Amino acid sequence: MIYYKTEEEIELIRQGALILGKAHGEIASLIKEGVTTAELDKRAEEFIRDHGAVPSFLNYNGFPYSLCISPNAVVVHGFPGKHILRNGDIISVDGGVYYKGYHSDSAYTHTVGEVPEEVKKLLEVTKESLYKGIEKAVAGNRMGDLSNAIQLHAESNGFTVVRELVGHGIGRNLHEAPEVPNYGKRGQGVKLQEGMVLAIEPMINLGTRNVVQEDDGWTIRTRDKKPSAHFEHTVVIRKGQPEILTTFEYIEKAKKA
Repeated sequence: MIYYKTEEEIELIRQGALILGKAHGEIASLIKEGVTTAELDKRAEEFIRDHGAVPSFLNYNGFPYSLCISPNAVVVHGFPGKHILRNGDIISVDGGVYYKGYHSDSAYTHTVGEVPEEVKKLLEVTKESLYKGIEKAVAGNRMGDLSNAIQLHAESNGFTVVRELVGHGIGRNLHEAPEVPNYGKRGQGVKLQEGMVLAIEPMINLGTRNVVQEDDGWTIRTRDKKPSAHFEHTVVIRKGQPEILTTFEYIEKAKKA
């Protein structure tokens, strides 16, 4: 069942999403060579709790951390830990905030030091794919319109789309209906309607689209061990133009500092 949100509910998600955006900015300011992913996770939890919210991911279905931190060939659901950031790494930071009964969710892939041009291009195209999808997230369109826009942009630039993992509805629950695939056919799928809130999250690979799950039961990496990128926003379906509730503003500010 799809839960349509009232304006009051959307406002609460928006407030939580602002806390999440600022938490992402805090993390972005810490990302450099020599830092461990565990340090990033600890800071995120502190920041979120200091702002009256709770990390959505912590203890979700047994997930033991506040962030999913996924370096290099890890697509999503990576465990923070002893991994030390090194020059040439890329790192996806995926986080959620639970605030006043509602969740928000967003992800951003960062570079550490100098990375190869083809990897920079992967990140650029994945981020662009997110916004291509969001452009189609308007009332009256079908899910396939959104999904196809993501797929078309990624594949036309020579990259591949992970199919086993999808975006999702979000609200009182972290994961709600409908699923939001990153591939599909225009004109097919669920009709998008006002009041839907979706977490749209392209996961795009440099090499093959195939993925495998590690023995921890969570970590997903590319089968060929080539890099993967991941960007995500929480978005409200509106007439004419979607509304993005999460923000990358604080990440971009931290990167310029």
